[in-house]
Amino acid sequence: MPPRIIDLRQTEDTRDVVHLAVQALAEGKLVALPTETVYVLAASGLRESAVLKLREICGQDPKHPLTLAVKSADEALDYIPNLVPLGRRMARRCWPGPVTLVVDDRHPDGLLRQLPGSSQKAVAPGDAIGLRVPAHQIVQDILRLLAGPIVMAGAGGAENRHAVTAQEAVEQHGENVQLVLDDGRSRFGQPASAVRIIDDHWEVVRPGVVSVKTLKRLASTMILFVCTGNTCRSPMAETLLRGLLATRLGCKPDEVEERGFVVMSAGIAAMMGGRASPEAVDVMAARELDLRNHESQPLTDGLVRNADYILAMTRSHRHAILQEWPEAASRVHLVCRSGGDVADPIGGPVEGYRRCADQITVELETWIERIMESCPRTESS
Repeated sequence: MPPRIIDLRQTEDTRDVVHLAVQALAEGKLVALPTETVYVLAASGLRESAVLKLREICGQDPKHPLTLAVKSADEALDYIPNLVPLGRRMARRCWPGPVTLVVDDRHPDGLLRQLPGSSQKAVAPGDAIGLRVPAHQIVQDILRLLAGPIVMAGAGGAENRHAVTAQEAVEQHGENVQLVLDDGRSRFGQPASAVRIIDDHWEVVRPGVVSVKTLKRLASTMILFVCTGNTCRSPMAETLLRGLLATRLGCKPDEVEERGFVVMSAGIAAMMGGRASPEAVDVMAARELDLRNHESQPLTDGLVRNADYILAMTRSHRHAILQEWPEAASRVHLVCRSGGDVADPIGGPVEGYRRCADQITVELETWIERIMESCPRTESS
């Protein structure tokens, strides 16, 4: 019996379609779904027979895991409670998106243990599991309503072909699926990048949408300094830390990012595109550091989400950040590890800026080892 095909582009309200897909999955049927990468065949992780059928028709090597699609990076921690810091960083930055993270599965209390035995073996046949949060609204809506995760496999056929349209998915597996959701050609038209993470090391195990260069930036340690206007204290801290890291790494300040560190700054009440104060520029120049091209920016959701260390100049800055982003509490710290504030030199003489820079430098010397230890290693490190 041919599958039912629903064209999402002709559907004004997708809620009924989502319910149909959830019902089919809950009943143990296979559904072909669009993602931002390619079309996938999906089964409910709670339906053992459906997962076994999925692995069989996709010709999946039992030694290679199927992908487990979950709602969010937070839910991924329910499956892998001991996910290493690098894995948490990559999940926070890559999801939702076209990256599958292959991580160690060693925790006895992870939610994976509550899946049927065959489902566990399908997604974690060895000591690793592949997790992904697809960046397609219909898949996210289905995940929100479905009890349990989705097990996914590419809907392509032989010779590593990838189905980038619903029609290609039907041609390959139409007799095995009950429902096909058609959303036109996939946005990227190639599979997700699969990245294996072990401790502080990562490597690409399957090339895909996201390049190695971009993955390297996504894996980098990001330090974000925050003050009020992002024109003196936080830009000086950004520049000073970049200089300290360059000295430790034996490179130039503008090469620090290539070594795995992204250093940025922002302001609680900053305007976009403002210049650093002239006094701050002069004080940095006296230390052979360049602040002339700095442009101020406000603190945003994206900056907070991506930063590994958010270093606030004062207690009031830290309080303001936590009021807006309480979920970032474990990553928000004071520059002064003693709990004090970095005084604002704005409007004062250049000597005040020198004292401010001296204070920040002393504090950064206490942070540098911790920051250096968090740098990830790649397959070429």
